Amino acid sequence: MPNVLLGVTGSVAAIYTPELYADLRQAGHDVKIVATKSSLYFFDSTDIASTCGSAERNKDVVILDEDEWPSARYRRGDPVLHIELRRWADILLIAPCDANTLAKLALGITDNCLTCVYRAWDRSRRVVIAPAMNTLMWDHPATSRHLAQLAADLRGSLHVVEPISKKLACDDTGMGAMAERAAILAALKSG
Repeated sequence: MPNVLLGVTGSVAAIYTPELYADLRQAGHDVKIVATKSSLYFFDSTDIASTCGSAERNKDVVILDEDEWPSARYRRGDPVLHIELRRWADILLIAPCDANTLAKLALGITDNCLTCVYRAWDRSRRVVIAPAMNTLMWDHPATSRHLAQLAADLRGSLHVVEPISKKLACDDTGMGAMAERAAILAALKSG
């Protein structure tokens, strides 16, 4: 089974990260998580550790920006974490992919570990994204432009798992909720 690098961004749907991680592991994937700072508002990285038998964050499984840029000064020959992660992973799965990260990916902005991994990604390998955002954000013209830009940049390696319509955490009802975990897992198998 391919190694999956799970990018988690600042969408309310990040609350499902522990379950998605468990589903991926149960499907036989080796999984590492790159969590953006804003995603940690919605899930506790130590919740993943409980599946690894530890009460603290397992830094080999859940990677944060502070791991990419530790307080110790870089020395030539030190590993560059986003490159190491890119080399390790066979598939980059970003679930949930919030509007902010989608825009950063489309525009080439690299201001956190996840966006650095994406920018350094071997575009012959698959990228699967599961957008999750408010309905009006999903319907905004910028969203379709950003998705089109990613598709052009990745030249056939992109798979978008479309969001679903339901009552959102903000009490709006409509398209924008992250796809069901089963649909995300199916997207990893296809292609």
